Amino acid sequence: MTIVIKGGTIVTADLTYKADVLIDGEKIAAIGPDLSGDEIVDASGAYVMPGGIDPHTHLEMPFMGTFSSDDFDSGTAAALSGGTTMVVDHCTPAPNQSLVEALQQWFQRAGKARGDYSFHMAITWWDKQVFDEMPKVAERGINTFKHFMAYKGSLMVNDDEMSASFSRCAEIGAMPFVHAENGDVVAFMQQRLLAEGNTGPEAHSYSRPAEVEGEATNRAIMIADQMGVPLYVVHVSSEQAHEAIRRARQKGIRVFGEPLIQHLVLDESEYQNPDWDYSARRVMSPPFRNKLHQDSLWAGLAAGSLQVVATDHCAFTTDQKRMGMGDFTKIPNGTGGLEDRMPILWTRGVGTGRLTMNEFVAVTSTNIAKILNIYPRKGAILVGADADLVVWDPAATKTISAKTQKSAIDYNVFEGIEVTGLPVVTLSRGKVAYREGDVRAECGDGRFVERPPHGPVNKALSTWKELTAPRKVERSGIPMSGV
Repeated sequence: MTIVIKGGTIVTADLTYKADVLIDGEKIAAIGPDLSGDEIVDASGAYVMPGGIDPHTHLEMPFMGTFSSDDFDSGTAAALSGGTTMVVDHCTPAPNQSLVEALQQWFQRAGKARGDYSFHMAITWWDKQVFDEMPKVAERGINTFKHFMAYKGSLMVNDDEMSASFSRCAEIGAMPFVHAENGDVVAFMQQRLLAEGNTGPEAHSYSRPAEVEGEATNRAIMIADQMGVPLYVVHVSSEQAHEAIRRARQKGIRVFGEPLIQHLVLDESEYQNPDWDYSARRVMSPPFRNKLHQDSLWAGLAAGSLQVVATDHCAFTTDQKRMGMGDFTKIPNGTGGLEDRMPILWTRGVGTGRLTMNEFVAVTSTNIAKILNIYPRKGAILVGADADLVVWDPAATKTISAKTQKSAIDYNVFEGIEVTGLPVVTLSRGKVAYREGDVRAECGDGRFVERPPHGPVNKALSTWKELTAPRKVERSGIPMSGV
């Protein structure tokens, strides 16, 4: 059966033009005027855009004896209703666990996905086994490896381990990702705050000042540059981290930066709410910053020094957050956002003139598809691409509320925000997956998206590294006499 999206205006990262889109099976078959097919999706007065890609989620993530509350079923349902057709989750091995074994666990969890998905592999420990298994992971279609520079005593990797892993990424054509915070300083600050009697959610923010993010970002960039590998910095929240990325890119260093929708619109005043539950629900790392940092992030998206907007969707219920009552270090870190990323970014970005429509498509879909080496299969409206499409009504409005969301958590950190611009139809690989409030994709409809290693950026850096590698200097022997 064929489907035609008729009467809409196509918006890509490069172009805006009127045309119909013909879908045959899972692929885009034709783009042009006056197309016909078996089923019509009316896009009159709407925009037709590539489906969103969220490269930073933690669905059904194990944490302190529990799991984040959104699994791949509810999480991808939320994603599709917000115009996101693909998520990239984090496979996070336990200490000393085989990467291949952990990957199999995540594949089992992801079997419930309603939309397409892929994984990053987290490097949570280091020895020869991890070194040997990294190419096996890449062969399975995973070309990114996540490194936590924070969470001392659990997920944190040291500089020597990070250097070894980055070097291995360069060898196998993969890209390292980093959570950039100085974990040693954070751990020290946490203990000092607790000793002083600061136990509430606001102390979480105090323990992770912007400086610890800026320092770690600089350090990660330096290590990646020395190892000859591109770098992706997740959840950039501060001017200090952004400045490090901006300066490195001006020098020709291949580094990419990802702000979150939460950091773009929510600020540190959220932690001053006297309601403990309200503040704890907003505990995430890095924490919310002040509006000067927000302005820097928006400027980076407009200027191109920051490339992707994600969510770090890691949803814990209020009851789960209460595990940290009396000790803020035990509050599970994470908030939601999968359903709201694109409507809020459209409202606060395109609606205010901070972003063009084409820049919106770039930072929600196309840029990350290129970084992950899946473009133009994903992130594009081109003949032969996967038919992951969103029909976007720029005049549609709603007020965000936990009562109407698809996510499994009992609150929404964006509660009460009014958005203008919403997806009315989301298509995933040619099937209508969401239409006007109704998620039509079935549990298990999603597929794993393989991402080949040795993407264009890796190849360019490999060539450059060969051309500029240190050369051994041959010197003629000079006889020495005497001492």
